[in-house]
Amino acid sequence: MRLNLRLNGDCVRAFHVALAERLALLPGVELSVDARPAAGGVPRPAEALFQLETLIHRLPANGTARRMTLSTLAGYPRPSEPADLIIDLIGDVEPSGRRVWRLSYDGVCGEEGLLALILAGRTPLTRLEQNGATIAEGRLGTEYHGIALASFQDMLARSASMIVAAVNGAARSSLPVLPEPSSEAPPPAMPSATKLGVRAAKATARRIVLQIYHLCYNAPHWRVGWRETGGKDLYDLRAHPQSGWRDLPDDGSRFYADPFPVLYRGQVTLFVEDYIHRTGKAILSAVAFGPNGPEGTPKPVLELPYHLSYPFVFERDGEMWMVPESSANRTVDLYRATAFPGGWVKEATLLPDIVASDATLVEHGGRWWMFATVRDGGGAFSDQLHLWSAPDFRGPWTAHPKNPLLIDIASARPAGRMVSRGGQLLRPVQDCRRSYGAALGIARVTQLEESGMEQVVETILNPGAGWAGRKLHTLNEAGGLEFIDGSAMAPRWKRPQQRDAMTAGRGDKK
Repeated sequence: MRLNLRLNGDCVRAFHVALAERLALLPGVELSVDARPAAGGVPRPAEALFQLETLIHRLPANGTARRMTLSTLAGYPRPSEPADLIIDLIGDVEPSGRRVWRLSYDGVCGEEGLLALILAGRTPLTRLEQNGATIAEGRLGTEYHGIALASFQDMLARSASMIVAAVNGAARSSLPVLPEPSSEAPPPAMPSATKLGVRAAKATARRIVLQIYHLCYNAPHWRVGWRETGGKDLYDLRAHPQSGWRDLPDDGSRFYADPFPVLYRGQVTLFVEDYIHRTGKAILSAVAFGPNGPEGTPKPVLELPYHLSYPFVFERDGEMWMVPESSANRTVDLYRATAFPGGWVKEATLLPDIVASDATLVEHGGRWWMFATVRDGGGAFSDQLHLWSAPDFRGPWTAHPKNPLLIDIASARPAGRMVSRGGQLLRPVQDCRRSYGAALGIARVTQLEESGMEQVVETILNPGAGWAGRKLHTLNEAGGLEFIDGSAMAPRWKRPQQRDAMTAGRGDKK
């Protein structure tokens, strides 16, 4: 296939170079690049904002938005023959009987339109369209809300992922409808130079305030909440329980997150990410749980040289198994317990050389399925869902031919075990539109097979009166106990009486 990539030669970025490289590697593709200068592009005051953010947030200098010389694309010929497909990144190619895929963000073409949406705090809906028909679409996201350059780079990277998937025949042309109404506001205009200057001043002030906050508080700091379900869990209630949630105590020097309870031999054991602020790295810990709460404090069960989280624990063949998140090691690994709840030994690497977040396994239709969000070519960690299947949880695992199955910051990333209700799978998902782990969604999986996966997001639960804080991020249950997690404030210094009170609180639950 003769493929032509249309971009603005006056503003070549690393994003364009990486996209061209990925397209040229696709089987059967002959790539040419049309890099004639074009109108538009990110204005100079916005580029100045990028430079300031790079300094105050210590962003890497090799991101997808960095400017490149036109010569970096010299290895790709200019179009000399009619192309079978033109990918138009700036919106100035008239179809005139040709096959043209136009990239847009909330209906506006070009990087200036994308940046304007980011600066307005919007979650861009990006589409590849051919004569008004949607070829592929996705809700782009970032873990760096409030930092324009980081958000811009994440969304450029994921735009490239969507384009490559579409050319490869794997991208989807529809997104799950969310229970919350989407914004119908028209796309915003790029702020004036004066407003961008004001934003830059505010960004500097916020950075100073954030640094002061970090001197006074351990951040981020998460907390785990728990309750007895009494036969009605969140899948039934679709709202926070009136009884509220009880906290799993921590001493402030560490936090607990990603709660995974398991009922084994009549005993509920809770596994958690145990993040130690001093080391800046998490281990996995566990604590026995009863109807009155934790029977002690979580104790380490698995520590490795790299960060661990999301301890996906399950029972099979009379033994306990775990697939922790080890994206820092670029692997998805399987462990077996030899002295439960500890004694974990590595049995296999299920997926090598991959940055996969929150791998979640489920047995369905005679096969095992693995869900995880994947970061490829940069971009966010939470907006691109991949799927694998296997005859056995030990593998071998085969990537779904339509990966990525979904690009959606609102419903791609797993948020706990999947459950079966009424013969259908319910999937907890993270809604990261406002920020990472900001809300919890419940999606009904309506299709899960070799031909694809479809889901309907039925409920979105937010923090608020029923769960204080700004985050709501994981949902799991076992043995009549239900667990969630979210954010908390943790002062770096506590008065002695505060420490004594916390210790007494833990003792009351023993």
